[in-house]
This record gives sequence, C-alpha cells and structure tokens, in this order.
Amino acid sequence: MTDPANESPSDFGPRIGAAYAAEGGTVDIGRGVLAGTTYPEAVVQVPTAMCNRHGLIAGATGTGKTVTLQVLAEQLSAQGVPVFTADIKGDLTGLSLPADPGDKIKARIAELGIDYTPTGTPVQYWSLGGQGPGVPIRAAIGSFGPQLLSKVLGATEAQRSSLAMLFHYADTQSLPLLDLADLTALLKYLTSEEGKPELKEIGGISSQTAGVLLRKMVELEQQDAELLFGEPQVSIDHLIRLAPDGRGVVNCLELAAVQDRPKLFSTFLMWLLAELFETLPEVGDLDKPKLVFFFDEAHLLFADAPKEFVEQVAQTVRLIRSKGVGVFFVTQLPDDVPDAVLAQLGNRVQHGLRAYTPRDAKALKAAVSTYPITDDYDLEELLTQLGIGEAVVTTLSESGAPTPVAWTKVRPPQSQIGAIDPAGVDATAKGSDLWATYATEIDRESARELLAARMGVPTSPPVVRPDLPPPPTGAAPQGQGQPSPGDLVRDSGIDDGDFDVSVPPAPKPKATPKPKAAPKPKGTSKASDDGNAVTDFLKSREGRATVNNVVRGVFDLLKKRK
Repeated sequence: MTDPANESPSDFGPRIGAAYAAEGGTVDIGRGVLAGTTYPEAVVQVPTAMCNRHGLIAGATGTGKTVTLQVLAEQLSAQGVPVFTADIKGDLTGLSLPADPGDKIKARIAELGIDYTPTGTPVQYWSLGGQGPGVPIRAAIGSFGPQLLSKVLGATEAQRSSLAMLFHYADTQSLPLLDLADLTALLKYLTSEEGKPELKEIGGISSQTAGVLLRKMVELEQQDAELLFGEPQVSIDHLIRLAPDGRGVVNCLELAAVQDRPKLFSTFLMWLLAELFETLPEVGDLDKPKLVFFFDEAHLLFADAPKEFVEQVAQTVRLIRSKGVGVFFVTQLPDDVPDAVLAQLGNRVQHGLRAYTPRDAKALKAAVSTYPITDDYDLEELLTQLGIGEAVVTTLSESGAPTPVAWTKVRPPQSQIGAIDPAGVDATAKGSDLWATYATEIDRESARELLAARMGVPTSPPVVRPDLPPPPTGAAPQGQGQPSPGDLVRDSGIDDGDFDVSVPPAPKPKATPKPKAAPKPKGTSKASDDGNAVTDFLKSREGRATVNNVVRGVFDLLKKRK
C-alpha cells in the first residue's frame, strides 16, 4: 500500500500537523495514518473559514459518509454556524442526543488521542410537505419555475419549453402559481375554448403536449407531491438560526418517507440552494460561513440532467460562496458529480471505493487523478483498502492552497450515531417554535380562483392571511417596450438585455379582489394550433436561446452575470 522507500515515520506526524494547522477556527476531521500507524499529532482539519470553498464527501455504501457528515455538522454548530442537511434514511436524527460511546468508539478515541465529551446538538427537524415527522417545509410552485419543475416531471425539452411559456403567461397576467392545482388550472384554461385565443398569441402548445403535461401532473399528485407545493413557503431566515447558547441550529430535512421519490427531493434541495442565492446578500469571505449546506445523494440531482442544467448548477455553486454559504456534496462515486461542479469543491473526504465493475475501476482512477500528488501513499491501492471510518483527505489551507493528502481515521461524533425513535423526532418538531408557522397549509387566492372567475365558475373563498408575504407572481406585467410572448417566439435575436424576467415582489392580495380583464399580448404567432411550428423552432439553436431567456429564478439571474 505504501512504498517503504518513501516512508518517513519520524516526520510524518509533525509534517501533516503543520500542513493542516490554522490560526482561526477549524473543523477537526481526524488523525493522519501512515503505513497503518496512527499519528495523534497529525491533526487533519479544515479551517472553518474555508468551508465556503465547498467540499465532497464520497465513498461506497457503508464506509462512513453519514458519520463524517455528522462529525462536520456538529462541529460547525458548536462554532455558531447553522447547517442544513438532507437526512435520507433518518440516520442523522441522533444528532440531537449525546453519544453513549461503546468499546469501539472508546478505542478510536484513545487511538486518536482526542478530547471527547458526549454532547447533543440543537436540531430543527423538517419534513417535505409534512410527509414524515418534522415541521412541514413547502415551496410555491411558481418559485420553482419551469426548469426545476421539468426535472421533477421528467419532461422533455419540448415539454419544458411549453412549461416556460405557461410560467411566462402567468407572470404577465399576474396569476400567482402556488400549488399544482394552479398550474393544472392554467394549462386547462389555455387549452379551453376561452383560453385558446390567448394561447395562440403566446406561441401555442399542442394538444398532445398539453395532455402529456396534465398526465405528468396527475402522476405527481398521486405521489403526494402536491403536499410540497403551496404555502406558507419556508423562509430562508428560519434556516439560518442560532440556539440560545449561540450554537448553530442544524436543520435536518427528514426524507425517509419520500426516499422512493428521488427526483422530487433532490430537485427541492436545488431549489432551496437557489433560494439561498437569491435571498442572501453578498458578504465576501467571512471568518465562518453563514450556513453550510450538505447535499446528500447528490448523484440524483444530476441523473439524466441536460448540459444546460448542469452548467447552471455549477454556476450557482461557484457564486453562492460570496453569499457566505458552503456546499458539500455527498455521494458514492466522485464522478457522480459533473466535472464543472467537481472543480468548485476544494475540500475532499474520500472514503473507500470498491472496484467491482469496469465503471468502478474507471471511477477509482478518476478519483486518484483529482488529488495532489503524494509520495506517502499508492492512492489507487489505498482507496480500495480503507476501513470503515477511514478516508483520504485533502482540504484547503487558510492561504487557499491544497493540503497534502492524508490517510485519515475520522474522529467519532460526540452525538448519537444512528436514528432515534420517530416518535421522538415528531415530538421535538411539534414542540418547535416554528410548528405553529408551518404546520397548517394555507390556500390563498391564486391562479385557480382568478381563472375560475374569468370563466364564471364558482370556487370556495380563499384564506386571507395578512401575516404572510404576498404570493409570488414572477415577472412584472408586460409593459411598453417589452416584447410580447409572441415576439419571443418570432424573434431569434433576443439577448439577456432584451427581455427581463426578474421577480419583483407582488402586491398583497385583498380580501375581496375584483378580477381584471386579461390584457391581450400585442404580438400574434403564426404557429398552427397543433404547435408543430413552435416545436420545430424550439429545437433550433435560436429557439433554445429564446427559451433560455424565459426560464426564471436564480438560473436566469446567474446567466445574466456571465
């Protein structure tokens, strides 16, 4: 495993310890190992200030990734850094309780020569739309936008383009899209006799595409996804909180109840990351991050993702650092994360890899190639022989330079390893000061009610909640000098400055709103009713560029910064 000619046992400990030393706060990962011997003086750690340079925790199933995440999360919390993490199987619920170390943990503590005090961590449990124990966390479907919603639906490029037109129409007509029912009502309206004239003017959607989208929305409803979309939408401020003793609150999104719906929760995590980018101010480099975000099962986000989506995720990760947010991707193989994203991850904790298949062997070689050159180890051999709770580590020093590669035995967490009783999680969530804010879903006036009023269909009265922020409506209504939706389809020369789809706050809805007549777009499209002309155009280079200017949210904001 190690070339004896290159072993330097006498200086390994001090050399590694000096390379990983820092003047400011640090997050202790473990102790360095050479030729099977652990060196307590070889402290392997990452400067807290460098956690916003992002990171990767990778390794095969059962090698200790989740425990490593737990070790990092509890130390960040202890330094006053809030944390957000997805908890796929409930294994992180033990963060809230102090550990009861057994013989193996006691032996590891002695081997590493570390100070160890069993300590629980302040935890806020969340659940996706109330599915499972935890405070329900929701998002307005309008804030998802067509790009992310297409990922959830598994939509094709043509279907995504149609969704983009739907969202744009809702924006220009001030129709708030809060839940799946709103989007379904909008699609049905635009394909009805009353709405078809307006649909033609924004480019047309074929009846076949409309039917497929409606079926996909029904399938999503059957998976209880409608529980995720709605209000009250989670406030970013409620994810960046300190406990009364000054420790950062660890937000655990409990996903055990929805782990069979990976597209749903992985896309929601990306939406949350985008919301953080849009909401938080620029702060530059700080002594410690404002928030560290652990993106577990990261490979699910990139599965079957188009190139443009991957590029936008990479740009989000690159730019969110200046907002004081660190992002750690957690996955099995390093090549689960596209190169454009992987290049942004400065801190690497690589647990054991298993070269059972040709793909595994290729991934192993790729993982080795991403580490600094080392004379201490044969990394290709070492990575296949690491034990549970061991990892190959390199981080960024306070100066921003990569630290030497260190075979590391990870320190045990001071909180309980493994899941706690779900009833305990539920009781903790219901005792939270946020339970009253998010427990009950609110159905305010939105696109469904407004469209029903246009068609003269009676609906139940909406709930009026003046304490809630106004619902998202997307871009401001079309004004003088802006191109109409029809112009967007015809004009292939639009750039980012020609069409603005930013998202200003909408006015608060009144208790007894008076429906307004829908303004007619100025342009008209020559596309036929079956949408073939539109589909052909959207498949062209110019068409793709046009649609890319219609998608909203952080992805558009980022594209304008290029």
